[in-house]
Amino acid sequence: MGVRVALHLKGVVDYDFLQERLGEKSQLLLESNPVYKKIPVLIHNHNPVCESMIIVEYADEAWAASGRAIRTADPYDRALHRFWAACIDDEVRVAPRSAAVKAETQEARAEAMEQSLAGLELLEESLAKLSKGRGFVGGDAMAYLDIALGCYLGWMKACETVIGHRFLDEEKTPLLVGWAERFCSHEAVKDWMPETDELLELAKVLQPKRKVSTAN
Repeated sequence: MGVRVALHLKGVVDYDFLQERLGEKSQLLLESNPVYKKIPVLIHNHNPVCESMIIVEYADEAWAASGRAIRTADPYDRALHRFWAACIDDEVRVAPRSAAVKAETQEARAEAMEQSLAGLELLEESLAKLSKGRGFVGGDAMAYLDIALGCYLGWMKACETVIGHRFLDEEKTPLLVGWAERFCSHEAVKDWMPETDELLELAKVLQPKRKVSTAN
């Protein structure tokens, strides 16, 4: 999703979108990402680029003359945004998906919820400084850090359905609530945001695979 949002922001709309079948790895994927063997992979000029946020950075540079800049030109702000993107990946990414996938145990739900809330409340505290009072985390327009965080909103909504508790609410995370509404309604995002029902079905498929992996 993050890659497609970045391409849209850069004005790149003419590309082939190939989906992998769950539980299978195509020969193209194995050849393109032999190290991690994971999606997403962007193939540009016959060269594969792997890992979501690395692809976002690559797109910003490869199509520098089109669309608008995704990353700030200020070296310090750019470093700060990369730090928070890594923090989001560590603290926010795993927990919502884990709660949705491990929905059979109350303990797993509570642990995942606590982990996510801690990360989100920390991000809420820093959002005012990061956004500098503007509409998006990156400033006036959607940018690098918005993509890093926004791509997990789908899993947050799916997890909320499973555990019956909201991650983002007006009382604890008012800035994030407003930002999430702007992000999801943005023209670069609304066509790619996965439906909650689709993610819940995916969680059901992932659940037994997770159990087998744990047993081994």
